[in-house]
Amino acid sequence: MTENARIKLLIVDPHSVVRAGIRYFIRDNEDIAIVGEVVNGQDAIRLARQIDVTIMLIEIALNDRNGMDVIKQIKREFPYIGIIVFSSHREDQYAIRALKAGASGFLNKHCSATELLLAIQQVSSGLKFISPELAQEMANNLNNEHANEPHKLLSDREYQTMMMIASGKSVSDIAKELSLSVKTISEYRSRILIKMRLRHNAELTHYAIKNELVE
Repeated sequence: MTENARIKLLIVDPHSVVRAGIRYFIRDNEDIAIVGEVVNGQDAIRLARQIDVTIMLIEIALNDRNGMDVIKQIKREFPYIGIIVFSSHREDQYAIRALKAGASGFLNKHCSATELLLAIQQVSSGLKFISPELAQEMANNLNNEHANEPHKLLSDREYQTMMMIASGKSVSDIAKELSLSVKTISEYRSRILIKMRLRHNAELTHYAIKNELVE
C-alpha cells in the first residue's frame, strides 16, 4: 500500500476474518490503499463524510442497518463513490437489487482474489462489475422479469421483511431489529402477502424454502 494509491478502499463488514482476508488479498497492490474498516452501516456513512473514499466494499447483512439502505444513502451523499457488494448472500437473489440501489458491482464471498481485484479496478474506472452468470440471467429475464418469481415484485424493505418472516422471526422481533413499529411491519407483511398472492406466513415460508431463498 502507498499513500499515493489511486484507489482509496473502505471495507464495511462485521466479520474480522473477512476484513483480514481482504487485506491479505490486496497487500501487494500499490494501486489500492485501505483507508478504513468498519463493522456497521452507520460507521460507514460517518467515515465516508470524514475521509477520501473512492471504493466501498460492503456486506449487505449488517448488524445495525440494512445494507441496501446504506448503499442508497451513500450514493445520495457521495455519488462519486463506487460501491461493490461483497456478500455471502446468493448473487441471483440480491445482485440486481443491489445494482438498482446504486451499487456498481456484486461479488459473492466465494469468489477468487483475482475476481475481487478485477472488480475493484473495474469499478474504480467508472464501470460496472457483474459475473458472467449474472449477466446471462439478466439477459434471460429481460422480457419476463417477474412472471414466475413474485418475490421480485417486492420493494427492498418488503423483501427484507419477507426473508425475516421466512426465517421464523415474529413481527415484533422484526420491528425491534429494524427499529420500526409493529404496525409498520404488519403493513409490510400485508403488502407482501397481497403482492405474492399468499394467505399467511406458512405459505410465505414454504415459498421461500421452495425457491431456495432461505435454507
